[in-house]
Amino acid sequence: MSFGLWRLANAVFTGFLFFHGFSASARAPNYSFMHNATSAPNLSYYDYIIVGGGTAGCPLAATLSQNANVLLLERGGHPYGDPNITKLANFGASLSDLSRWSPSQRFVSTDGVINARARVLGGGSCLNAGFYTRAAPEYVRQAGWDGQMVNESYQWVENLVAFEPPMGEWQSAVRDGLIEVGVMPFNGFTFDHINGTKVGGTIFDQQGNRHTAADLLQYANPGSLTVLLHATVHKILFRTKGKSRPTAHGVIFRDETGAPHRAYLENGSKNEIILSAGALGSPQLLMLSGVGPAAHLQSHNIKVVLDQPMVGQGMSDNPMNAVFVPSPLPVEVSLIQVVGITSFGSYIEAASGESFTTSSLSSSPRFYGMFSPKIGQLSTVPPKQRTPEAIAKAIEYMNSLDQIALQGGFILEKIMGPISTGHLELQTRDPNDNPSVTFNYFKDPLDLQRCVQGIETIGRIVESESFSRFRHDYMSWQQLLNMTEFSPINLLPKHYNSSMPLEVFCRDTVMTIWHYHGGCQVGRVVDLDYKVLGVDALRVIDGSTFNYSPGTNPQATVMMLGRYIRRDKNEEQDHELDQLVHYINADALMSLQHPHYVSCS
Repeated sequence: MSFGLWRLANAVFTGFLFFHGFSASARAPNYSFMHNATSAPNLSYYDYIIVGGGTAGCPLAATLSQNANVLLLERGGHPYGDPNITKLANFGASLSDLSRWSPSQRFVSTDGVINARARVLGGGSCLNAGFYTRAAPEYVRQAGWDGQMVNESYQWVENLVAFEPPMGEWQSAVRDGLIEVGVMPFNGFTFDHINGTKVGGTIFDQQGNRHTAADLLQYANPGSLTVLLHATVHKILFRTKGKSRPTAHGVIFRDETGAPHRAYLENGSKNEIILSAGALGSPQLLMLSGVGPAAHLQSHNIKVVLDQPMVGQGMSDNPMNAVFVPSPLPVEVSLIQVVGITSFGSYIEAASGESFTTSSLSSSPRFYGMFSPKIGQLSTVPPKQRTPEAIAKAIEYMNSLDQIALQGGFILEKIMGPISTGHLELQTRDPNDNPSVTFNYFKDPLDLQRCVQGIETIGRIVESESFSRFRHDYMSWQQLLNMTEFSPINLLPKHYNSSMPLEVFCRDTVMTIWHYHGGCQVGRVVDLDYKVLGVDALRVIDGSTFNYSPGTNPQATVMMLGRYIRRDKNEEQDHELDQLVHYINADALMSLQHPHYVSCS
């Protein structure tokens, strides 16, 4: 079938679903533009090619499709019809799925902290704990963004995917405990980032169904968008002959059978390739395409297109430290709903219930959520020793525990920023393989100081009158710390005891909250408009451009960024707001590189 006939067929067969594994009974948007990459032509042309259908890529594709011919390439499948993604009660199940088709791909940083990256349409919004909160007004001002247009972009997102959570007794006790210990004022329910205690938004609706960035494709012009699933991009193609600098003009991607396909940009001065592959995927793909530190690329026999030593630098992951509090009473299943935004730069949050201990599906085995030996988040088995026999032995131990021992919830703290940074490097030339990532948790002493203050605040909440009925009287705060210290929460050696300072506890018990960012930062790899420095027709639009993680959870701002546009003054006279040529504006984000920027002040 020719390319033209193939596109015509897309429009004619509205509702006919070509993509992998879709169930006719699944409740999904009627995306006539979504297909498995195996059905794609070997050669095709578009105005925009977006690599990565994640938290930024989906809203970006929907926006650009209003006035341009857009291709969106996603290496994973879709989230619809998978209860491990769509149901709140099954949080953690996808993270423990190690299959080839899993929406989650595990990686372990060189710091010894086990982490995950998304491999699904909708990206991290399909895997996370669902908390929805905007960036602080100060963050927006420092970025130089237009406040009104930012708010309109947030609202565009919120109309489809953001909700007010139902407050249960355990979450209410954490909220009241925060207020009792002085994290004031109480700001009620709000999407806004404000000092004090608040109830934030969630992407889970009242029935516990997850809504993701993939839902934002409902805004797309179906006649101008093509979404290909199981399409792994291996390389960005550049023109260099006769050019003063390299110009991106196409990509090579492979479908799930391994068959190669090529997609090129149509001729047009504003046509572009946009990377939205995430904080790991975007710097990785730049390097695989020859844009990165020359010596490192040459060591992998990659032809250097542009020596760019800052690609992969500035990697950060907000360290999370959590304390599990066993409860004498049953608690509701809840993910992040309440947050205490402190004045010292630590965010206090909480989660509870069966989603952390066992599957709600009667036909499924107990997988223990965050405690699972299979999930890796709290793995007892180091990666090199994670044989089937070793995992089976760990699962046998978990099965021997009384369920009441796991009844309760976590109170956690995440530090803002962070200031500490690391780097990313290639391990192989295969885009399916994880790069090597170092985050350097707590390298900066201010990060460590904020952790200590956060843990101390959690201690006061646990011992507050407001929280008293959800703690055992015979368990002291020190015992809770000891229990956390000796739980299998990461792959690091343990040192802490009651005679040691909390700094040791923070280092020993550090985990991820999946808010890693950096690698393609503004002012280092991309300019103020997200254009890759030193090359033409290539941008990066995702969390890899952040110097600081916005708000208490970045997903709202990443989705907003995929929508956010800058109006061209010459075109403003001729077009309405929804007919503009779309540019991505990251003005003045370099100011966020200041190491002591406090977004909540």
